[in-house]
Amino acid sequence: MSGFWCETALVNVDGGSDGGAVVAAGVRLEVLEGRISGILTGVGPETGDRILNGVVFPAAANAHSHAFHRILRGRTHDGRGDFWVWREQMYRSAAELTPEKYEKLATAVFAEMVVSGFSSVAEFHYVHHQPDGTPYPERHAMELALARAAVAAGIRLTLLDTLYLAGGIGTPLSPEQARFGDADAQAWLDRLGSLRAEVAQGFPADMVGVGAALHSVRGVPEEALKTVARQLPADIPLHIHLSEQPAENDACLQAYGVTPAGLLARHGLLSRRLSAVHATHLTPDDVQLLGDAGATVVMCPSTEADLADGIGPARELSDAGATIALGTDQHAVIDPWIEMRTLEHGERLGSGQRGRFSPQELLRAATIGATASMATPIASALEVGAVCDLMAVAPDSARTAGSMPQQFAFSATASDVTAVVVAGKLVASNGVHVRLGSPGSLLTEALKEFS
Repeated sequence: MSGFWCETALVNVDGGSDGGAVVAAGVRLEVLEGRISGILTGVGPETGDRILNGVVFPAAANAHSHAFHRILRGRTHDGRGDFWVWREQMYRSAAELTPEKYEKLATAVFAEMVVSGFSSVAEFHYVHHQPDGTPYPERHAMELALARAAVAAGIRLTLLDTLYLAGGIGTPLSPEQARFGDADAQAWLDRLGSLRAEVAQGFPADMVGVGAALHSVRGVPEEALKTVARQLPADIPLHIHLSEQPAENDACLQAYGVTPAGLLARHGLLSRRLSAVHATHLTPDDVQLLGDAGATVVMCPSTEADLADGIGPARELSDAGATIALGTDQHAVIDPWIEMRTLEHGERLGSGQRGRFSPQELLRAATIGATASMATPIASALEVGAVCDLMAVAPDSARTAGSMPQQFAFSATASDVTAVVVAGKLVASNGVHVRLGSPGSLLTEALKEFS
């Protein structure tokens, strides 16, 4: 048994809801097999304890990532345009990926996530095959490259193998999309089953798990949705990009007579295991459908701002019964604290009101909001039985000085994260990965291989 002594920590005092969390001083965490086995408050450290200064929180969960999009940071801002113009640049980057280059890049991206305070990530992965669409000699070469990258970075990975069959409703995949596709939904299900078996055999279950994703109703025809609804195993999470753009809604209404959320409801795909990503352009009926289903809605506020997607109805969704989670998507920013406050700032700009989400709700969205989205465990709070995934934050930086710890969502950034612990092991300290070194250096080297 090992121990961490926290100068102060956000501790769940009622053993249940995170609404009972308080900041306590002198917190000693006993750790057994990667989980918190005991908590003492108001005590000093014991011999052999690792000291965590500052304020210790549960580490964050990144519920939506496309690792290769990190190539585009700071490179897509010349001139005007919209999501669809940006997408063409993204396709050019996707065309350059190989398993070897992707493993190197993803290792750097995941290391950046870890030092920023994330201990888990749901990777929405659709670059499956060679550029011409033919499989790699090693069937799961791309997927296993991502799994190895996550293990190297020490982050919990939910690898969301994505079904992507069409370039748009009634439109085949374009040449630049060929490597994303499978022959049909059944071929994807077969490949998904094979991938699950290989990952289960080769990687620890608490660190790497496999989930499923439908790219979008643009990318998955209705007949394929029916197949997935009938045959997808019930024990894995399911994600989908939903209503990110008005053009998607218009095409879906024209083809199927319903919105994307309505199409999913038609085939029984709205449920608690579904994570709807973005959900930016919803009707009131869509909001109610997602809320009644108890679905998770993954907001990616910095990406939605960067791509001019719009401001989604997060408060309305939460009030309707949906769970809000947060993701970094295309990694314009990798920072759980910035995602938290950007969610609230978007709400304020759209409504003219402050306090749409409380600091406690924002912390929940950044952590246990992703519970249903993940195939690996995440921390809910500092409580007995939770995985020991921790993030220590400096309370005396130029940004946080004077802030109430419970309100760090409005002052802290990833630069204030002084330590990150995953499964009871220190993986990052003061912005440096314990095993891999500086993420900046890793990213600089990895990005040299892309134009």
